[in-house]
Amino acid sequence: MGIDLFDVERLQLKEAEAPPLSPEDESARDHVWERAVQANPTLFDGPVVACAGLGWAGSRTLSLSWVRVTYRHYALRRVTGATALPSLFVNIVQPTDDGRVLAARMSPSTAAPGRWQLPGGSVEPPQDGEALDEAALGGQAARELVEEMGIDTPPGTLRLWAVTRGENSSIGLTYLAPALPESVLREGFAAAARAERAQGRDPELDEIALVRSPDELAGLIGPHADYLEPVVRRYTQAPLRNDA
Repeated sequence: MGIDLFDVERLQLKEAEAPPLSPEDESARDHVWERAVQANPTLFDGPVVACAGLGWAGSRTLSLSWVRVTYRHYALRRVTGATALPSLFVNIVQPTDDGRVLAARMSPSTAAPGRWQLPGGSVEPPQDGEALDEAALGGQAARELVEEMGIDTPPGTLRLWAVTRGENSSIGLTYLAPALPESVLREGFAAAARAERAQGRDPELDEIALVRSPDELAGLIGPHADYLEPVVRRYTQAPLRNDA
């Protein structure tokens, strides 16, 4: 599966209306979703953002239109003849101070058990009276780092670094975080896992690895997110990483 990786500095965001569904597609979607929940009861039909359109609005500026859906919308991918909008997610390149990149493995209770990826998650729609803009997206990326990795990074220190388009045309907004020592990353990850278990929940991530090159990804057993290798390659092969 080919991955598009765009060099982006700015985003222009605009909300759009979700396309209507026929009664037949809606019924088939709900049937697929209900079967998925039966197989994995941890799935939930929470609100998320899907991508309705993507195009250039200038040099290194992407225009992105988005719609409000819930997770069951993506069950349309398994409905013959139906079309699901691409998902929209944020993720974070979290480097160490010696130039490695953190990869994390999804736990068995998630929708993608055993998959290696970057820390991150689906974009959530704004609350009433709030906007989905660049600041809000940076805040969501920072929140993912806290929840999954126990790393409290100020949103203003995260920089939009790339945008990817991969399987199902899903759009990933990739942020670059400040480098941290390995010990801080491992201690934060352990603390985040303990906090989740104390609340009676399984952590979303169950393992982390630090890789110095795309070749080292081959040692991570299990499926890999489609964007992982291109993003790690871009970061580790950049002439000057702080200008990547």
